[in-house]
Amino acid sequence: MTTTFPMPRRSVYDPPAAYSEGPPVQEVELYDGRRVWLVRSHQLVREVLADPRYSADRARADFPFSSPARVALERFAIPFVAMDDPDHARIRRVFTKFFTVRRVEQLRGDIAGIVAAVVDELLASEPPVDFVRTVAVEVPGNVICRMLGIPADRKHVFMGLDNARNSLGTAGDAIEQASQEMLDFAAELIASKRRAPGDDLISQLVADEQTSEKLTESELLRSVRLLITAGHETTANQITLGVLGLLRSRDEWQRLVDDPGLIPGAVEELLRWVSIFHISPMRVATTDVELAGVRLRTGDGVVPCSAAANRDPDAFPQPDRLDVGRDARGHVAFGFGIHQCLGQNLARIEIAEVLEALTQRIPSLDLAIPAEQIELRDYAFLSVTAAPVTWAENPTAEEDR
Repeated sequence: MTTTFPMPRRSVYDPPAAYSEGPPVQEVELYDGRRVWLVRSHQLVREVLADPRYSADRARADFPFSSPARVALERFAIPFVAMDDPDHARIRRVFTKFFTVRRVEQLRGDIAGIVAAVVDELLASEPPVDFVRTVAVEVPGNVICRMLGIPADRKHVFMGLDNARNSLGTAGDAIEQASQEMLDFAAELIASKRRAPGDDLISQLVADEQTSEKLTESELLRSVRLLITAGHETTANQITLGVLGLLRSRDEWQRLVDDPGLIPGAVEELLRWVSIFHISPMRVATTDVELAGVRLRTGDGVVPCSAAANRDPDAFPQPDRLDVGRDARGHVAFGFGIHQCLGQNLARIEIAEVLEALTQRIPSLDLAIPAEQIELRDYAFLSVTAAPVTWAENPTAEEDR
């Protein structure tokens, strides 16, 4: 009997056991009965993601999708990250300069200030407080507004639309409507920056001659939509699940409280351990190819499963253990190869600043309910409905003693 993908996920903290069972390349069945190849080993996932013979082009008629909602979400106004070269490379080059390590490092002070203000708001609240709503969505939402020059009073608009687009329980036509409204939001933002440019990324982008020379207006619009959405929900969920994992593994949380120098490495370990892209980005073979002794035919769908790869014991000993001292830099949380996440350096800084602020200012932070009662959400990314947290009346009391 062929296994159905995606496998049901019962735990917020661990991927389905089936991801770690069986051969490294295994045939599975999608919702529509189509059979595709699930790739579960770390080495082979990287191999697939780096090999141009596996297409990321969602416009292809033979491209696989994991659900009807994903078809509606991923085929609407396809962005460059879902294209193959040369179009992917041509468009990506326009944006790369805005996301280099040096460029985003210049934003660290602003991001730290945003995080500090959000934590101030948290501490001004009466616990228990929902960490998702109060902290996790606010930090990346405010960072995106600052970076792209989105007025603060418009933040709730794109956050609401992004939420509607990514809810897998939403009907396809509703997803398409929310996606269209998000495109309209991006178009309004571009038009406003052309009328009255500021010092934000979108203003710099539309003023750059290279943009108009290399991108069509449609490509610019879809790319700006991507910048708005990709930097918000993904980072919010990574922050939520990373903090939940640490609070569940209290000794690891305490290690960061005692030694904040561990935080950069802890960010990489949390990216490995959580893997929010639990429904993996798919690929399709463009030619006959052999993978780990399995013969794939032209048009075969391929699922390079990052959640399985990041828990591969051959790459990460004791993979189910969260260890903030581990060297986890080989993870594939941001993908691999030419389609690797453009905003990964920004996400790392946001996660690190949140961890530092929380561990140093609220070392007594804890879950307000048992970890097993945190509920999964039916969402495009690994996500939870809420995460109630609490803390000591004097949050730094543990440090003072």
